[in-house]
Amino acid sequence: MARKIVAVAFDLDGLMVNTEELFIEVAKRMVQKRGLQLDMNLIRQMMGRPSRVAIPLMIEHYDLSESVGELEVETFSVLDSLLDERLAPMPGLVDLIGHLDSLSIPKAITTSSRRAFVDRVLKLLQLPTEFAFFLTAEDVTEGKPNPEIYQRAAAGFGIPPEKMMVLEDSELGCRAAVRANAFAVAVPGEHSCGHQYDGASLVVDSLADERIKEAFTQSS
Repeated sequence: MARKIVAVAFDLDGLMVNTEELFIEVAKRMVQKRGLQLDMNLIRQMMGRPSRVAIPLMIEHYDLSESVGELEVETFSVLDSLLDERLAPMPGLVDLIGHLDSLSIPKAITTSSRRAFVDRVLKLLQLPTEFAFFLTAEDVTEGKPNPEIYQRAAAGFGIPPEKMMVLEDSELGCRAAVRANAFAVAVPGEHSCGHQYDGASLVVDSLADERIKEAFTQSS
């Protein structure tokens, strides 16, 4: 029997907005500034992780002398200008949100990014909707792929995790959703199409994929 889905948790970076490609551009500029070449295998390891975990991976990989704090400041300084110039919603986002609103399905954002960054992105996007709550890097002890953020999201909705759809673009995020026993929908992007999505309930082409909407019809 299909399980009834009554709420949706959205990842942010690379899922709702094109910030994964912006983060890659930032990383490229940072390593080239130091006379280095960007290693996309490293980017894959960093994707979906909070900056407090991702940046140490970069420091170790390139044997950098800067601290995590110094590189965080540099990262978000470069990123800030890119957001103004190039931030965009991912294909299908606005239509999917409208569909969920028409069904009165509550929504949350569950991201490894910091709250100030989420606020900045949403202010620029001006989405025609409301989210029930946000969960960010500051709200969890363990980052993805630990299921904590999705366990907390289900608790925030007041439902068991199996009644919650999770939309994720990264392997680590999808793994967190699967471990939480949520209805995990993997939405690979340009930079995550090689990821493994073991255990996902669905793997779709984009947020415009009709199978996402059909999951609500099949679960009703």
